[in-house]
Amino acid sequence: MNKRALITGISGQDGSYLSQILLDKGYEIYGAVRRTSTINTGRLFELDILNKVNLVAMDLAEITNIQRVIEEIKPDEIYNLAAQSFVQTSFDQPIYTSEIDAIGVTRILEIVKMLGGKTKFYQASTSEMFGKVQSSPQNEETPFYPRSPYGVSKLYGHWMTINYREAWNLHACSGILFNHESPLRGVEFVTRKITLGVAEIAKKKKQCISLGNLNAKRDWGFAGDYVNAMWLMLQNEDPTDYVIATGETHSVRDFVEKAFNVIDIEIEWSIDNGVEFGRCKKSGNILIDTNKDNNRPAETDYLLGDATKAKAELKWKPEVSFNNLIEMMVKKDMDRVENGNFSF
Repeated sequence: MNKRALITGISGQDGSYLSQILLDKGYEIYGAVRRTSTINTGRLFELDILNKVNLVAMDLAEITNIQRVIEEIKPDEIYNLAAQSFVQTSFDQPIYTSEIDAIGVTRILEIVKMLGGKTKFYQASTSEMFGKVQSSPQNEETPFYPRSPYGVSKLYGHWMTINYREAWNLHACSGILFNHESPLRGVEFVTRKITLGVAEIAKKKKQCISLGNLNAKRDWGFAGDYVNAMWLMLQNEDPTDYVIATGETHSVRDFVEKAFNVIDIEIEWSIDNGVEFGRCKKSGNILIDTNKDNNRPAETDYLLGDATKAKAELKWKPEVSFNNLIEMMVKKDMDRVENGNFSF
C-alpha cells in the first residue's frame, strides 16, 4: 500500500517540489490549501503534477477543520510547509503571522497527538530564527535570536515541535532550512525580484530594479535539493532536527552581479548623494537603484549554515551550486517574459 502524505502549503515553492519527489517515490499526495476565492496552483501546473495530487481545504487557524482533514486522510506523514512566509509582511501583519506560523503548528501537533500519535510530522523551521547571529556558522546548537515577527513565530513552532516530541513521544522533527530559491520562488522575494528584473531588462520591458540592503548575506541553495532533506528526516528511526544549508554565504550584491552576468552585463557600483547605484559598465545606464523603504525595520545581516549533521546522518548534500541556481532562475524568467507564460 502506498504511503499517504499531507502537505500544507502545497501550492508554494517547497510544497510543489516536495510533491514532485514524493510522487516519484510512489506516495499518495494530499495537499492542504486555504479556501479562498482563487487557489494558485500555477507551480503544480508548471511541474505537470496538478492532476496527480488531491487538494483539500484546510485552514491552520481552525482546529476542527484540521481534525476533520487528518481523520479523513489518515496520513502516514505530514509536512507542515504552510506559513505567512514573507519576512517584510510579518512586520505589517504580526498577529496573523503568529496565528499561522506559531499557533497553527500547535494545532496540527495537538490533533496528531489526540488521534494516537502515529503520523510522522515535519515542521518547516527557518534560518531566520538565528536572526542577530550569536556565532558563525550556525548549526543545531547555535542560540536563536530572531529579528522579525516571522522569525519569532517560527521559533515558537520549532520549540513546540520539540516539546511534543519529548513530552508525547511523537515522531516530530524540524528542518532549519537556510534560504532556498528556485524558478518557482514568489516575486515578493528579493532573489526572484532580481532574476525577473534582469529578464525584463534583457527583453527591454524594464529599465531598473529597485532594491534595499545590498550587503545582507545569505546561505542560498536550491529548493529542489532542500525538500529531499525533508523526506530524509521523516525516514529516520529517531526523529531530531537538522540544519540544511550549503555552507556558503553570498550578499545580495553578489546575487545581482551573478544574475546580470547571465545576460553578459557587468555591473559597476557607485554612490551619489548617499544612494548606491549599479550601472552597466559598458553603457553607463543605471540598472539598480537602492531605496531604504525596501529595508526591513530590523535586518538579519549574515546567515551561514553548517549542515555537517545532515550530511553525516542523512547522507544529504546540496547538488546545485550558487551560480547554477541563479542561471536557472534567470533563464526561466527570460522564457516567461518572452512568452508571457506566467502561471503564478
